Parts: sequence; structure tokens; C-alpha cells
Amino acid sequence: MTVTQTAPVSRATGRTASPAPVRRLPSIKTVIVAASAYLIAFVFLFPYLVMVLTALRPQEDLRTATYLPDSFAWENFTGFWSGGLADNLLVTLEVAAGSTVLVLLVALPAAYYTARHEFRGRTAFLVLVLITQMFQPTAMLVGIYREFFQFGMVDSIWSLILVNGGFNLAFAVWILNAYFSSIPRELEEAAFIDGNGRFGALFRITLPLAAPGVVTALIFTFIAAWNEFVVALTLITSPAKQPLPVALNSFIGQYEVDWQNLFAGSVIATVPVIILFALIERKVVGGLTAGSIK
Repeated sequence: MTVTQTAPVSRATGRTASPAPVRRLPSIKTVIVAASAYLIAFVFLFPYLVMVLTALRPQEDLRTATYLPDSFAWENFTGFWSGGLADNLLVTLEVAAGSTVLVLLVALPAAYYTARHEFRGRTAFLVLVLITQMFQPTAMLVGIYREFFQFGMVDSIWSLILVNGGFNLAFAVWILNAYFSSIPRELEEAAFIDGNGRFGALFRITLPLAAPGVVTALIFTFIAAWNEFVVALTLITSPAKQPLPVALNSFIGQYEVDWQNLFAGSVIATVPVIILFALIERKVVGGLTAGSIK
């Protein structure tokens, strides 16, 4: 005698009810990949965790062999503002914002023109722009200092804005050029038919579509100028005009290091960049992949 199992019948509709979906356990490969990802993330985040915990330790608790401090010294963070470092943070913001604005003002027209026009020497121009990315400010530090010294711009915030803008310009031009090239020209031609000029089509059609590329150039220029140290240490001599990375160097003495204040300032300097990158992370990824698919 053979017994067959039939699916249950719904009393409300009189139809055969579909069986409940069976939840399957993840495969071993999925578990290994996920565990590896969490492990790598922990390795990268662990130094930041140590930095935060050290910033919260009192002076007498720095040499104790414990992971968590016995008490939290919040005055290490409040002393950041009362110690005058808030002015250095403002200088860093001015340099990073000024460099970013300068790069966008120069890179946008250069990238748009090279993407929309075929002219003699176009490839050579783009290659020359790319070659400038090979030179680092550290290798040209003596020449940079001498040039700004002759112009009387040593110990000036404008010198940092010009240097950071110049050395981040090549990356912005190439990113924006790739993104403008991926936008169909027919969209601008349709805007011309509707009565828009070149600038009208650029600001109403092209730039909104190229927003991910613009944001990518913006965030990379801003972070590079925010973290710059060597040029600022060389060109700026007044403590009040020093960017925050240079001002934090004052906590490192010849015979001792003020670790808790150094790490507290580092945490405060890192948080704005993390927040900015988290807000526009999706557009940054879209901008980096621009031009990869035609």
C-alpha cells in the first residue's frame, strides 16, 4: 500500500496552498568570504579603536597594560578647543576647501573641452597632464619653497592652496574627462534645439549628469589637501597659521610624546573626513567607474 502526501488545501480559497520556502544554510564558501571580510575590516579598524581608547586615557593610565582605561579623561577632547587647536582646524578647512574650489574651477572646463572637441595635440595634452601626477611635492620641495619665497608668499595660506590645487589637478582632469566622454552628445544637441547655448547645456544637462565624477574629484582633492603635511610644515612658520596635521606634531617632543592629546586631536581631525566620505560614498564609486562601459 502506497501513501502519497498531498499539499494542504486552503479553506478560504479552496486552492492548494504553496509549501513554505525552505531556508538553506549559507555555503561554506560564503561563510569563508564573509569571515575574511570581517577579519580584514577589523584589522583596518583596530588602529582607530586603539587611537580612540588612548585619547580617553588619563596621563597616569598610559603605561597600564589594559585595553580599556580605568577612567575616561574627556578633558583631552575639551582641551583641544581651549588649547588653540580649533584655529588650526579652521586653517585646515580653509586650505582644503580653497584647493578643492581651485581644482574644480580649472579642471571642469579643461576636461569638458578635451572630451567634446578633437584638436591637434589633444592626446599629448592629456598625457602631459597625467605625467604631472608622477611628481610629488616632497621631491620638489626646495624649488617650491624658493618660488614662493621670491613671490613673498611664504607663511601664507594661499601658498598651500596653490600647491595642493596644482598637485591634485591632474587626477581631477582625468576623472572628469572620462565622465564627460561617457555622456552622449545627443543630449546637448537636444538642448541646443530647445534654445540653450553651450553654457546652458553644460549647466543644465551635462553637469547634473556628471555629478558623480565631480563629487569624486571633490572628495579626493579635499582629503589630499586635508592630510597634507610636508609642504605645510615647510612653507608655514607661524603656529597660528599651521594646518592641524602640522600643529599636532607639536605634541611630539624630543624626550616624550603627549600621546593622549595627540590621539585626541587625531580623532577630531579624522571624524570630518569620515563623515564626508560616508555621505557621498555611492557617488564616489560611480565616478571611479565612469567611462569603463561604453
